[in-house]
Amino acid sequence: MKKPVIDERLLANFSIALEAVVANRLRSFLTALGIIFGVAAVIAMLAIGNGAQQEIMEQIKLVGVNNIVIEPIIEQVEESVDEQSDLESERKRFSPGLRLLDVESIEETIHGIQQLSPEIVLETHMVYGGVRRSAKLVGIKPSYFEVLDFRLEDGKHFSKSNQINGDPVCIIGKAVQRRFFPKENPIGKRIKSGNQWLEIIGVMEERLVSEQSISKLGIRDFNMDVYVPIQSMLIRFKNRDLVTSYDLEEGSGNQRNANYHQIDKLVVQVKESESLKPTAEVISKLLARSHNGVVDFEITIPELLLKQQQRTQNIFNIVLGAIAGISLLVGGIGIMNIMLASVMERIKEIGLRLSLGAKKSDIVNQFLFESVMISVSGGLIGVILGVVLAYLVSVFGDFPTVVSLSSIILSFGVAATVGLIFGIAPAQKAASQDPITSLRYE
Repeated sequence: MKKPVIDERLLANFSIALEAVVANRLRSFLTALGIIFGVAAVIAMLAIGNGAQQEIMEQIKLVGVNNIVIEPIIEQVEESVDEQSDLESERKRFSPGLRLLDVESIEETIHGIQQLSPEIVLETHMVYGGVRRSAKLVGIKPSYFEVLDFRLEDGKHFSKSNQINGDPVCIIGKAVQRRFFPKENPIGKRIKSGNQWLEIIGVMEERLVSEQSISKLGIRDFNMDVYVPIQSMLIRFKNRDLVTSYDLEEGSGNQRNANYHQIDKLVVQVKESESLKPTAEVISKLLARSHNGVVDFEITIPELLLKQQQRTQNIFNIVLGAIAGISLLVGGIGIMNIMLASVMERIKEIGLRLSLGAKKSDIVNQFLFESVMISVSGGLIGVILGVVLAYLVSVFGDFPTVVSLSSIILSFGVAATVGLIFGIAPAQKAASQDPITSLRYE
């Protein structure tokens, strides 16, 4: 029998609190502004942080896991050159460039390597059905797809005979399919690259590459690539290892400024992350020896750079979260101040309720309800505003944002808790009023 009485009291206190909030709509809204902006800031900041986290994970997938990337430098730089050295000594230190022989040497010499993926990239034009577009022709080994976790959407991979014989076959990126074969299946069709006709045997799955990833990591838009076996590239298109110094001088006027490297990129995938740095150091020494002491290559460890970027992003997220948390704290202090002022304005009302039989717990509940209602309504508006802000950042800022359910629940829960905590002091102050003194208050 007592439980319904308690429920009725709570319902009556809630009704009184609701009437008070509605009667002072403008003041209640202004009071809730701190909570609104605080919640919106939390959701928007977490959305930006989640988007950045997702972007970093995409970048890790694009460069691969446990990878060491070796790229050629066209202009040769010697490690140490004596000031007395003349042209003859420089010629003795001429480098043959990054070659497939280096790939074989690394594979035979260094232990703990899981995969080796050399690439040869050629700027070319693709022609089909009267359409001509620029694209990149990439000579690869089968390990390329495993190292970068690339999958086929349709067709098949290169066979062993394709690789050994240098057959005129290719696998195209998704964007190439859309441009040349928008309404037909490209498998089995022949597309022209330079002076060579290539039979399409596969189509890659689309890789979502943002402009930020392309600029930060210096990667290509893989969707616009056309892949051929590396032997096909060497036999049918370009093999820089066969180009003589005379050809280089004839073609560029300066052989040191021409691309004399046989391969344009080498990705070395190691088995354990701990061996990334030691393996990179050994590779550097091995290449320096085979290149006659000429540093015409650059070794980078993308995963370590990405981890550092991720750590920086995490620190950034903490700072943003702290700023948003301060906004909620300021909003809570604003609620407490307004509620304290409300207590002073309504002393007579409080005294009248106490004299008519209301308990101190009723007064406490009334003001707590008011405080929580203001904070919860502000939280709801803040959630909507935060989602809208995240969307606007994604659309106009060209930056990925991910609004998660957890961020909404967290910010809304914090808003309700702030209203409850900062409403306690005003509620207790209201309940401590003496009824007789309150009725005489002017």
